[in-house]
Amino acid sequence: MEVAREAKKEIGELRNAMPKIAQFFRPMGAPQPGDWLASHKEPGQTFEEYLDSDPTKPTAERSKLYVQPLGTFERDQRQIVDAAGDFLAAFYDLEVINLPGKQLLATSANVRKNHARRSRQFKTGHILNAVLKPALPADAAVLIAFTNEDLYPDESMNYVFGQASLDDRVGVWSLARLKDNTSRQNFLIRTLKIAAHETGHMFSMRHCTKYECLMSGTNHLQETDRRPVDACPECTAKISWISDARIDERFKKLANVCRRLGLDTDAAQFIRKSAAVSR
Repeated sequence: MEVAREAKKEIGELRNAMPKIAQFFRPMGAPQPGDWLASHKEPGQTFEEYLDSDPTKPTAERSKLYVQPLGTFERDQRQIVDAAGDFLAAFYDLEVINLPGKQLLATSANVRKNHARRSRQFKTGHILNAVLKPALPADAAVLIAFTNEDLYPDESMNYVFGQASLDDRVGVWSLARLKDNTSRQNFLIRTLKIAAHETGHMFSMRHCTKYECLMSGTNHLQETDRRPVDACPECTAKISWISDARIDERFKKLANVCRRLGLDTDAAQFIRKSAAVSR
């Protein structure tokens, strides 16, 4: 009974906080040609629908977020992977453990050639099921992998930035396309967005269609660049619910990480959000 009362109190506090940060997000408009919602008709997921879905969340026994590098990385790329781990620690209020790197074994069953880029691509299903699921640590809330290899989910799609399981607590994303035609800083921002987005899926969060949100689906890099590096009010409530993190303190932690990474504009925005929910 006491637990139920505490849960209702927390849910009430999260609902009260949601309108206070709505001012920082744009409602989702009509999709542009080629955008995710132009070809994927999705209903979205409210905070209430998320609660009703019995979402995957960290537990006392499974409380760590593991980061698994797959393949080889240049020094600058590894620094960006490490930065993404720091960001995820604040975003989901979890301890992050960086694992030693592993190589990916290429076989005819899990690799194809992308003729447009003249490079090989690894099938995400193989990485999720054959590489990550068997290696999931007992105390892992989730296991996330980074790779420099380009990825594809099946023959119907040209590529994906990443893919995660809604049920198995594993996910993988690629740096291969995130560095295309951009600065190092935006390469970093893209990586943070994709990493936090795919991790959200591992905690049962579906694509957001209400706001321009980090959890909104993206079909191409221009669409990724339009998204904020934060979750909307609905999705922030979901994250705070599964992590038991206070919203104002979470925003302050994210601001600190962004400052360390040189993302001063985003840091200032997180501080404004923290002040808004504290009123």
